Amino acid sequence: MHAIPEAFARSIVEVWEDEGAAWLRRLPDRLVEYSRRWDLVVGPPLEPLSYNYVAPATRRDGAEAVLKVGVPRDEVRTEIAALQIYAGRGAVRLLEADADSCAMLLERLRPGRMLSTLGDDDRMTEIAAEVVRRLWQPAAPGHVFPQLADWFDGFADLRRAFGGATGPLDARLVAEAEGLSRDLLASTAEPVLLHGDFHHYNVLSADREPWLAIDPKGRVGDPAYDTSTLFYNALPEGLDDAELGRFLTRRVEVLAGALGIDRARILGWGVAQAMLSAWWSYDDHGHGYEPTMRVAAALSLVRAVRG
Repeated sequence: MHAIPEAFARSIVEVWEDEGAAWLRRLPDRLVEYSRRWDLVVGPPLEPLSYNYVAPATRRDGAEAVLKVGVPRDEVRTEIAALQIYAGRGAVRLLEADADSCAMLLERLRPGRMLSTLGDDDRMTEIAAEVVRRLWQPAAPGHVFPQLADWFDGFADLRRAFGGATGPLDARLVAEAEGLSRDLLASTAEPVLLHGDFHHYNVLSADREPWLAIDPKGRVGDPAYDTSTLFYNALPEGLDDAELGRFLTRRVEVLAGALGIDRARILGWGVAQAMLSAWWSYDDHGHGYEPTMRVAAALSLVRAVRG
């Protein structure tokens, strides 16, 4: 049994407290269980880990795979459901799954290079658009996926946490994000199954297809939403505010052209989601909200300039 990384354990307890600590205590036995059930040899975890334990594995026939185990929660179960629907089209293949205990066995993507390593931002953005467009499809009747709108109830949680105020988050940006999310949700014409967390670190190079998505969250809503998390990932270091605004404007232009989505809609979701992400960071950790709030401010300024 390989050691559980200390930083990962701290993150799990920071977010899920006693539930997370109990899950960590059970994790070694669970890994042994999955190894036996799916006939695997499991290697050391792929660091850095975030909120799931992820490790390379080898199947009896020698095929490479990846074992992913999460704290039992609906978000992991909808990931499994989304991967089942994608069936490898534009996304990593799901080989085995135990939805009750939130464990899955995935194909190992080789060479597995993140899209963020490509270097040319226009090309990265074009590839991202090509991949995400393949994932969008109408949600079947009776689907199990939550609505995108549920996430944006988080702004009400923020207001309750601070007695109607916004705490350390910029009040003007929160108000703008609240209004934008209401308008965008109300004007969604054709909801689709969304990836939900689509960005440069969740798109990997592969042999089976040039680029494939991983880690879908599985939500139903406006396809333009899936562009929003691209704005605060894989940013060049050292940009001042003006440079950041110009850089993000270019990403908006490339996405709008590649996907045929209105620029104003892409910008609106960019502001709304960046501020929601800032709140999530504060709510989970009490810190780490500043980078996404800065992106929201830059996109808000772009919106104001563009009218």
